Amino acid sequence: MESGAAAAGPVPGRFPFPYTPYRIQEQFMEALYGALEAGRVGIFESPTGTGKSLSLICGALSWLRDWEEKRRQEEEQLLALGAGGQDALSPQQARPGSADTAGQPDWVAAFVQRKEERDMVDRLKEEQIRRKKREERLEKIRQNVQLKYAAKRKRCEEDEAKRLLQLSKEALSQGAGEDALDQLDHNEEELILAEYESDDEKKVVSGLEEDDDDDLEEEHVTKIYYCSRTHSQLSQFVREVQKSPFGKDTRLVSLGSRQNLCVNEEVRRLGALQLINDRCMEMQKNKHEKKSNEENEGKKRRVSRMVCPFYSFEQIQFLRDEVLVEVKDIEQLVSLGRETKACPYYGSRFAIPAAQLVVLPYQMLLHEPTRNAAGIKLKDQVVIIDEAHNLIDTITCIHSAEVSGSQLCCAHSQLSQYMERYRKRLKAKNLMYIKQILYLLERFVAMLGGNVNQNPGSQAVSQTGTVLKSINDFLFQSQIDNINLFKVQRYCEKSLISRKLFGFVERYGGPASAVKTNKENQKLAGLQDFLLTLQQGSDKEAGTPQSPPVEAEHDQLRTASPLMQIEGFLSALTNANQDGRVILNRQGTVGQSSLKFLLLNPAVHFAKVVQECRAVIIAGGTMQPVADFREQLLCCAGVDPARIVEFSCGHVIPPENILPIILCSGPSNQQLVFTYQTRDLPQMMDETGRILCNLCNVIPGGVVCFFPSYEYEKQVYGHWEKTGLLSRLAARKKIFQEPKKANQVEQVLVEYAKCIKRCSQTGGQMTGALLLSVVGGKMSEGINFSDDLGRCVIMVGMPYPNIKSPELQEKMTWLDKTMPRDGGQAPSRVLIENLCMKAVNQSIGRAIRHQKDFASILLLDHRYTRPAIFNKLPQWIRERTQVKPAFGSAFAELRKFHRGKLDAL
Repeated sequence: MESGAAAAGPVPGRFPFPYTPYRIQEQFMEALYGALEAGRVGIFESPTGTGKSLSLICGALSWLRDWEEKRRQEEEQLLALGAGGQDALSPQQARPGSADTAGQPDWVAAFVQRKEERDMVDRLKEEQIRRKKREERLEKIRQNVQLKYAAKRKRCEEDEAKRLLQLSKEALSQGAGEDALDQLDHNEEELILAEYESDDEKKVVSGLEEDDDDDLEEEHVTKIYYCSRTHSQLSQFVREVQKSPFGKDTRLVSLGSRQNLCVNEEVRRLGALQLINDRCMEMQKNKHEKKSNEENEGKKRRVSRMVCPFYSFEQIQFLRDEVLVEVKDIEQLVSLGRETKACPYYGSRFAIPAAQLVVLPYQMLLHEPTRNAAGIKLKDQVVIIDEAHNLIDTITCIHSAEVSGSQLCCAHSQLSQYMERYRKRLKAKNLMYIKQILYLLERFVAMLGGNVNQNPGSQAVSQTGTVLKSINDFLFQSQIDNINLFKVQRYCEKSLISRKLFGFVERYGGPASAVKTNKENQKLAGLQDFLLTLQQGSDKEAGTPQSPPVEAEHDQLRTASPLMQIEGFLSALTNANQDGRVILNRQGTVGQSSLKFLLLNPAVHFAKVVQECRAVIIAGGTMQPVADFREQLLCCAGVDPARIVEFSCGHVIPPENILPIILCSGPSNQQLVFTYQTRDLPQMMDETGRILCNLCNVIPGGVVCFFPSYEYEKQVYGHWEKTGLLSRLAARKKIFQEPKKANQVEQVLVEYAKCIKRCSQTGGQMTGALLLSVVGGKMSEGINFSDDLGRCVIMVGMPYPNIKSPELQEKMTWLDKTMPRDGGQAPSRVLIENLCMKAVNQSIGRAIRHQKDFASILLLDHRYTRPAIFNKLPQWIRERTQVKPAFGSAFAELRKFHRGKLDAL
């Protein structure tokens, strides 16, 4: 089904494809081509298993290929006109006597027009020369394999020379031990903040010399930005591009964070993204300072000499070209960076202008500061956002921030100690900003009902509960409305204060570094003790002492650098007053309490994307219900409804391969209504158990049963254990439960799959496995239950969100105030239904993963029959759904369906 008129696409069959495409893939590509050509904002739905990725690749790159060809022809015509001397003015145009309507003589207007045309021709000539140069350079690399390793060899020679030089220096300095202590003190220089020159925005130093920058920076060609949620999804997409007909001649760049792309082991070891970012920026700064110090040797000030060995103009230029020559995913890019001793993070960034397809994670595209830092320019480009069913939540999360009382007190203590130690070395402006940050931290803790100078773990909060405030109210009540948060935020960003503070705590705050006993360290012993009590306090509050060492390590990183987290919160407070709320969550102690910024209007951050881009495509396997995207995101971002086009295609599986049933009552005629009031009743839990027992007798392989929450799943499981239902179920299917911890999911899935395979091979009474899962948990998204892993998916009740949540209540109030009523329904009611059905659609879509797959889907709740709910099911499921008021007929239908499929196998 297609709604909204898309501009006519190319002739069918014009799309290169690795095999003969399904008809629905052709329809998808035609609609996509039309939307890109007409500059639309499209909402595209193509169920998983229908080859969505390939359709996106072949449809979008076919459009780009045609568009580039059209541009080339137009350029040639213009250049031909320019060469033909068309700029001479005709006597009519040159006659001075005539004047145009604006009162300007015709000959003047004509002269201006001709000048503009000449300028355009000159611009096109320059562009053509640049393009030719680039194509020749890349072709040279493609043809000449030796060239690929020349730069690498040169780099190795340089490294060897540096190593020998270092050895010579060490040999000379032997016996000069008396300078060692002095040198140690100089190492501390890097912890001191450099002079902060100005509050005005300055061009961010990219790290490379300016002349180098000119060589690396090119004009941005028209390109497609493709983004998805996870790096594994992006790598999978890149592999699809490699296999496609466009794999050989597409200039593709994979972008990632420094955490994913850094090849400097010393920096990678820091672990936390913010620490890696800050250390990288600092090393670049050192390179610049080192350079300027060499030029002005008269200056005595010594700076940290640590510069990154992977950060060299020649190597990065080489890596950039290598990236453009051949399609590579993140892993291949990192391997190449290690091999060539060049930085993949910057190599990929400098490849963006010339790339035709840029593959990147959500965060990089949807967060404007990150986008700008990466050098992404959206003007007149195409953006495709895949796996976009959670796009609204994603934008909200990216722009929300939370800080705990522990973090606020810890940051205050660290910063106070830092200021005391380096007071004499810090310039006035640095001291001014540090004092402002300390005051902000003090006021934030006061808003939680605490005192910043006391241990947060032992300060009890008198008035517990959750309070929501507008940004302005929060600023006034915390008495910080007289502080310019924009300037403080900019200071944090430019001065790298959180990185300096982390280095300071690393040096003086940990047991490992407390070996030295000079006077300064004795002064700072209090800081170490205090940090230790904070760490213990936050461990108690986490409530998971048995968490694996990796997670504990990350916790320590977070508590060791709390200012980094607080910077995010300060940044959030600079949002417009009407677009967000501050949540004061006061718990038992100040340490357990928190401040959270909640973004209510994600459209404000998406508006720039849709305004600047030529076209935006929001795509996913399950986009229903689409009203959220249209109303909350696109219309609120100022998109003209006429510009929005919707496309939804069916599934590639034949209709007889899927059996969706809405079941209204169970085997003992108990009506199925799993509301908060009724779902805890013993008879409802018994009825659910009886339904599962009956189904497990006739359904082979794996059965996946989704519950609305972990708590409810636990409650039902406990009830079945008491009544003996669990042992009856376990006689037919081995029972697995979804674990709460992410690191245990893989193990459970492997055991589940092994059990199903074993049962299908050996036969006997045990027919497979039953997996008890949770909607919105680890198994309801991104995991495929194809073939025998998911022959039946059962949804117990309707997973409505918790409407008592203060955050959700605030969002509902905001929607009712700002959005029009939808078909007589309040926008808040529509939101609740949409959140519920999005979760249902994601979960039930797990079972059918390819054309020959088959499965039954069982929705246990008579409320699914309501038209408003029923119409929010995906079209390909909705068209085949049967409503069964009684269990008998539903059971007969299911038995017939699965027996028929087994006989056909």
